[in-house]
Amino acid sequence: METSLLRESMYELIRRTSTVLPQDILQALQGAYRSEDEGGIARETLGIILESASLSNETRLPLCQDTGALLAFVQARPDSTVFLIEDAIHDAIRSLTHEGILRQNCVDPSTEKNTGDNIGPSVPQVHFEPHDGPTRVSVMLKGGGSENMSTQYSLPLQSLQAGRDLEGVRRCILDAVYQAQGQGCAPGILGVCIGGDRASGYLLAKRQLFRTLDDTNPSPVLASLERTVHTTANQLSIGPMGLGGKTTVLGVKIGIAGRHPACYYVTVSYSCWATRRYTAELSGKGDICRWL
Repeated sequence: METSLLRESMYELIRRTSTVLPQDILQALQGAYRSEDEGGIARETLGIILESASLSNETRLPLCQDTGALLAFVQARPDSTVFLIEDAIHDAIRSLTHEGILRQNCVDPSTEKNTGDNIGPSVPQVHFEPHDGPTRVSVMLKGGGSENMSTQYSLPLQSLQAGRDLEGVRRCILDAVYQAQGQGCAPGILGVCIGGDRASGYLLAKRQLFRTLDDTNPSPVLASLERTVHTTANQLSIGPMGLGGKTTVLGVKIGIAGRHPACYYVTVSYSCWATRRYTAELSGKGDICRWL
Protein backbone atom coordinates (compact mmCIF):
# COMPACT_ATOMS: atom_id res chain seq x y z
CA MET A 1 0.00 0.00 0.00
CA GLU A 2 1.09 3.56 -0.68
CA THR A 3 1.64 5.45 2.56
CA SER A 4 0.30 8.78 1.27
CA LEU A 5 -2.93 7.22 -0.06
CA LEU A 6 -3.43 5.29 3.15
CA ARG A 7 -3.05 8.42 5.26
CA GLU A 8 -5.55 10.28 3.08
CA SER A 9 -7.99 7.39 3.41
CA MET A 10 -7.78 7.26 7.21
CA TYR A 11 -8.11 11.04 7.37
CA GLU A 12 -11.29 10.94 5.25
CA LEU A 13 -12.71 7.96 7.17
CA ILE A 14 -12.27 9.60 10.57
CA ARG A 15 -13.39 13.02 9.35
CA ARG A 16 -16.56 11.56 7.83
CA THR A 17 -17.24 9.62 11.02
CA SER A 18 -17.00 12.82 13.06
CA THR A 19 -19.11 15.01 10.79
CA VAL A 20 -21.63 12.97 8.77
CA LEU A 21 -24.40 11.01 10.47
CA PRO A 22 -24.83 7.54 8.90
CA GLN A 23 -27.84 7.37 6.58
CA ASP A 24 -29.65 4.62 8.49
CA ILE A 25 -29.51 6.63 11.72
CA LEU A 26 -30.64 9.79 9.94
CA GLN A 27 -33.64 7.93 8.49
CA ALA A 28 -34.51 6.51 11.91
CA LEU A 29 -34.45 10.00 13.44
CA GLN A 30 -36.64 11.33 10.63
CA GLY A 31 -39.12 8.50 11.23
CA ALA A 32 -39.08 9.20 14.96
CA TYR A 33 -39.73 12.90 14.30
CA ARG A 34 -42.81 12.05 12.23
CA SER A 35 -44.13 9.67 14.89
CA GLU A 36 -44.01 12.18 17.74
CA ASP A 37 -46.99 14.43 18.50
CA GLU A 38 -47.01 17.70 16.60
CA GLY A 39 -46.19 20.61 18.90
CA GLY A 40 -44.76 18.31 21.57
CA ILE A 41 -41.33 18.70 23.16
CA ALA A 42 -40.18 15.32 21.81
CA ARG A 43 -40.84 16.38 18.22
CA GLU A 44 -39.22 19.75 18.82
CA THR A 45 -36.13 18.07 20.30
CA LEU A 46 -35.81 15.67 17.37
CA GLY A 47 -36.23 18.60 14.99
CA ILE A 48 -33.28 20.35 16.61
CA ILE A 49 -31.22 17.15 16.36
CA LEU A 50 -32.05 16.79 12.65
CA GLU A 51 -31.24 20.43 11.95
CA SER A 52 -27.91 20.08 13.76
CA ALA A 53 -27.04 16.93 11.80
CA SER A 54 -27.87 18.68 8.53
CA LEU A 55 -25.65 21.66 9.38
CA SER A 56 -22.77 19.34 10.33
CA ASN A 57 -23.09 17.57 7.00
CA GLU A 58 -23.13 20.83 5.05
CA THR A 59 -20.23 22.47 6.87
CA ARG A 60 -18.24 19.28 7.56
CA LEU A 61 -18.02 20.22 11.23
CA PRO A 62 -18.43 17.76 14.15
CA LEU A 63 -21.87 16.32 14.89
CA CYS A 64 -21.26 16.86 18.60
CA GLN A 65 -18.86 18.94 20.68
CA ASP A 66 -17.81 15.67 22.32
CA THR A 67 -16.08 14.02 19.38
CA GLY A 68 -15.68 10.86 21.43
CA ALA A 69 -13.01 8.22 21.85
CA LEU A 70 -11.88 6.40 18.73
CA LEU A 71 -12.36 2.66 18.37
CA ALA A 72 -11.18 0.93 15.20
CA PHE A 73 -11.43 -2.59 13.86
CA VAL A 74 -9.06 -3.49 11.03
CA GLN A 75 -9.83 -6.58 8.98
CA ALA A 76 -6.76 -7.44 6.90
CA ARG A 77 -4.29 -10.12 6.04
CA PRO A 78 -1.74 -10.47 8.86
CA ASP A 79 1.25 -8.81 7.21
CA SER A 80 3.14 -5.53 7.47
CA THR A 81 0.12 -3.65 6.10
CA VAL A 82 -1.50 -3.58 9.53
CA PHE A 83 1.37 -1.49 10.91
CA LEU A 84 0.99 1.00 8.06
CA ILE A 85 -2.74 1.28 8.77
CA GLU A 86 -2.19 1.88 12.48
CA ASP A 87 0.39 4.57 11.74
CA ALA A 88 -2.01 6.19 9.25
CA ILE A 89 -4.81 6.20 11.85
CA HIS A 90 -2.51 7.90 14.36
CA ASP A 91 -1.40 10.49 11.80
CA ALA A 92 -5.01 11.23 10.83
CA ILE A 93 -6.05 11.62 14.47
CA ARG A 94 -3.24 14.06 15.15
CA SER A 95 -4.10 16.14 12.06
CA LEU A 96 -7.84 16.23 12.76
CA THR A 97 -7.23 17.13 16.41
CA HIS A 98 -4.96 19.98 15.34
CA GLU A 99 -7.70 21.19 12.96
CA GLY A 100 -10.37 21.05 15.66
CA ILE A 101 -12.40 18.30 14.00
CA LEU A 102 -11.55 16.08 16.97
CA ARG A 103 -11.63 17.49 20.50
CA GLN A 104 -8.67 16.80 22.80
CA ASN A 105 -10.25 13.83 24.58
CA CYS A 106 -7.30 11.83 25.94
CA VAL A 107 -6.24 12.39 29.54
CA ASP A 108 -3.37 10.45 31.13
CA PRO A 109 -4.86 9.22 34.45
CA SER A 110 -1.44 9.02 36.12
CA THR A 111 -0.65 12.70 35.53
CA GLU A 112 -4.17 14.11 34.87
CA LYS A 113 -2.70 15.91 31.85
CA ASN A 114 -4.41 15.99 28.49
CA THR A 115 -2.09 14.56 25.84
CA GLY A 116 -3.34 17.21 23.44
CA ASP A 117 -3.47 15.03 20.32
CA ASN A 118 -5.83 12.16 21.24
CA ILE A 119 -2.89 9.76 21.38
CA GLY A 120 -2.03 8.15 24.71
CA PRO A 121 -1.70 4.88 26.60
CA SER A 122 -3.93 2.37 24.72
CA VAL A 123 -5.51 5.29 22.85
CA PRO A 124 -6.80 4.95 20.22
CA GLN A 125 -8.12 1.43 20.54
CA VAL A 126 -7.19 -0.39 17.32
CA HIS A 127 -8.12 -4.07 17.03
CA PHE A 128 -6.80 -6.26 14.21
CA GLU A 129 -8.79 -9.20 12.88
CA PRO A 130 -7.21 -11.62 10.37
CA HIS A 131 -9.20 -11.45 7.14
CA ASP A 132 -8.60 -13.27 3.88
CA GLY A 133 -10.09 -10.67 1.61
CA PRO A 134 -10.19 -6.92 0.97
CA THR A 135 -8.85 -4.74 3.77
CA ARG A 136 -11.62 -3.07 5.74
CA VAL A 137 -11.32 -0.44 8.45
CA SER A 138 -14.26 0.31 10.76
CA VAL A 139 -14.17 3.41 12.96
CA MET A 140 -16.45 4.51 15.78
CA LEU A 141 -16.30 7.75 17.77
CA LYS A 142 -18.16 7.12 21.03
CA GLY A 143 -18.98 10.02 23.32
CA GLY A 144 -18.22 10.00 27.03
CA GLY A 145 -21.81 10.63 28.08
CA SER A 146 -23.11 7.54 26.32
CA GLU A 147 -20.14 5.50 27.52
CA ASN A 148 -21.04 6.42 31.10
CA MET A 149 -24.48 4.87 30.55
CA SER A 150 -23.00 1.54 29.44
CA THR A 151 -23.26 -1.20 32.04
CA GLN A 152 -22.81 -4.89 32.75
CA TYR A 153 -24.97 -7.35 34.69
CA SER A 154 -24.08 -10.70 36.25
CA LEU A 155 -26.95 -13.17 36.35
CA PRO A 156 -28.83 -14.28 38.33
CA LEU A 157 -29.75 -10.89 39.77
CA GLN A 158 -32.33 -10.91 42.51
CA SER A 159 -33.04 -7.16 42.43
CA LEU A 160 -34.44 -7.53 38.89
CA GLN A 161 -35.76 -11.05 39.41
CA ALA A 162 -33.57 -11.88 36.44
CA GLY A 163 -32.51 -15.48 35.99
CA ARG A 164 -29.99 -17.05 33.66
CA ASP A 165 -32.25 -17.04 30.61
CA LEU A 166 -33.41 -14.71 27.84
CA GLU A 167 -36.16 -13.30 30.05
CA GLY A 168 -33.45 -12.34 32.52
CA VAL A 169 -31.49 -10.76 29.66
CA ARG A 170 -34.56 -8.76 28.61
CA ARG A 171 -35.00 -7.43 32.13
CA CYS A 172 -31.35 -6.34 32.29
CA ILE A 173 -31.42 -4.48 28.99
CA LEU A 174 -34.62 -2.64 29.89
CA ASP A 175 -33.19 -1.77 33.30
CA ALA A 176 -30.15 -0.22 31.58
CA VAL A 177 -32.48 1.96 29.50
CA TYR A 178 -34.55 2.91 32.53
CA GLN A 179 -31.48 3.77 34.60
CA ALA A 180 -30.11 5.97 31.81
CA GLN A 181 -33.32 8.08 31.85
CA GLY A 182 -32.26 10.04 28.76
CA GLN A 183 -28.71 10.62 29.97
CA GLY A 184 -26.20 9.79 27.27
CA CYS A 185 -28.30 11.80 24.80
CA ALA A 186 -31.35 9.70 24.02
CA PRO A 187 -32.74 8.41 21.77
CA GLY A 188 -30.05 5.80 22.16
CA ILE A 189 -28.88 2.75 20.28
CA LEU A 190 -28.07 -0.36 22.31
CA GLY A 191 -25.29 -2.80 21.53
CA VAL A 192 -25.61 -5.91 23.68
CA CYS A 193 -23.47 -8.97 24.32
CA ILE A 194 -24.90 -12.01 26.07
CA GLY A 195 -22.12 -14.14 27.55
CA GLY A 196 -18.37 -13.77 27.22
CA ASP A 197 -16.24 -12.55 30.09
CA ARG A 198 -16.22 -9.09 31.64
CA ALA A 199 -13.66 -7.71 29.19
CA SER A 200 -14.87 -9.30 25.96
CA GLY A 201 -18.49 -8.48 26.79
CA TYR A 202 -17.94 -4.74 26.47
CA LEU A 203 -15.91 -5.01 23.27
CA LEU A 204 -18.39 -7.35 21.58
CA ALA A 205 -21.31 -5.17 22.70
CA LYS A 206 -19.66 -2.20 20.99
CA ARG A 207 -19.10 -4.35 17.91
CA GLN A 208 -22.88 -4.72 17.64
CA LEU A 209 -23.20 -0.95 17.21
CA PHE A 210 -21.60 -1.24 13.76
CA ARG A 211 -24.67 -3.10 12.53
CA THR A 212 -27.06 -0.90 10.56
CA LEU A 213 -30.42 -0.27 12.18
CA ASP A 214 -32.33 -1.87 9.30
CA ASP A 215 -30.54 -5.21 9.35
CA THR A 216 -32.06 -8.42 10.72
CA ASN A 217 -30.26 -10.61 13.22
CA PRO A 218 -29.48 -13.97 11.57
CA SER A 219 -30.62 -15.71 14.76
CA PRO A 220 -34.45 -15.82 14.90
CA VAL A 221 -34.29 -15.98 18.71
CA LEU A 222 -32.09 -12.89 18.99
CA ALA A 223 -34.05 -11.07 16.27
CA SER A 224 -37.22 -11.58 18.30
CA LEU A 225 -35.50 -10.37 21.47
CA GLU A 226 -34.24 -7.26 19.68
CA ARG A 227 -37.76 -6.39 18.50
CA THR A 228 -39.27 -7.03 21.92
CA VAL A 229 -36.76 -4.88 23.79
CA HIS A 230 -36.99 -2.11 21.18
CA THR A 231 -40.78 -1.96 21.43
CA THR A 232 -40.89 -2.17 25.23
CA ALA A 233 -38.14 0.43 25.71
CA ASN A 234 -40.09 2.92 23.61
CA GLN A 235 -43.13 2.33 25.83
CA LEU A 236 -41.22 3.68 28.83
CA SER A 237 -41.98 7.25 27.63
CA ILE A 238 -38.47 8.46 28.53
CA GLY A 239 -38.17 10.07 25.10
CA PRO A 240 -35.51 12.23 23.46
CA MET A 241 -33.07 13.63 26.03
CA GLY A 242 -35.30 12.15 28.76
CA LEU A 243 -37.95 14.82 28.22
CA GLY A 244 -40.75 12.38 27.42
CA GLY A 245 -42.03 10.96 24.16
CA LYS A 246 -42.41 7.83 22.08
CA THR A 247 -38.77 7.51 21.02
CA THR A 248 -36.38 6.33 23.72
CA VAL A 249 -34.24 4.02 21.57
CA LEU A 250 -33.63 3.90 17.83
CA GLY A 251 -32.38 0.33 17.74
CA VAL A 252 -31.29 -2.72 19.72
CA LYS A 253 -28.54 -5.01 18.42
CA ILE A 254 -27.70 -8.19 20.30
CA GLY A 255 -24.86 -10.66 19.89
CA ILE A 256 -23.66 -13.65 21.88
CA ALA A 257 -20.35 -15.07 23.08
CA GLY A 258 -19.57 -18.39 24.70
CA ARG A 259 -19.57 -18.16 28.48
CA HIS A 260 -17.93 -20.02 31.34
CA PRO A 261 -20.49 -22.25 33.13
CA ALA A 262 -20.03 -20.23 36.32
CA CYS A 263 -20.62 -16.85 34.60
CA TYR A 264 -23.56 -15.28 32.82
CA TYR A 265 -22.95 -11.66 31.83
CA VAL A 266 -25.22 -9.26 30.02
CA THR A 267 -23.28 -6.26 28.75
CA VAL A 268 -25.00 -3.16 27.36
CA SER A 269 -23.05 -0.61 25.36
CA TYR A 270 -25.27 2.46 25.25
CA SER A 271 -24.72 4.81 22.33
CA CYS A 272 -26.28 8.24 21.81
CA TRP A 273 -28.36 9.34 18.81
CA ALA A 274 -25.09 10.55 17.25
CA THR A 275 -23.78 7.01 16.79
CA ARG A 276 -20.80 7.82 14.58
CA ARG A 277 -19.48 4.78 12.73
CA TYR A 278 -18.32 4.02 9.23
CA THR A 279 -16.51 1.20 7.47
CA ALA A 280 -14.27 1.75 4.46
CA GLU A 281 -12.93 -0.92 2.12
CA LEU A 282 -9.46 -0.19 0.77
CA SER A 283 -7.91 -1.00 -2.57
CA GLY A 284 -4.51 -2.63 -2.83
CA LYS A 285 -2.99 0.85 -3.07
CA GLY A 286 -4.64 2.10 0.09
CA ASP A 287 -7.35 4.41 -1.24
CA ILE A 288 -11.03 3.98 -0.35
CA CYS A 289 -12.79 1.97 -3.05
CA ARG A 290 -16.18 1.78 -1.34
CA TRP A 291 -18.07 2.55 1.85
CA LEU A 292 -19.76 -0.32 3.66
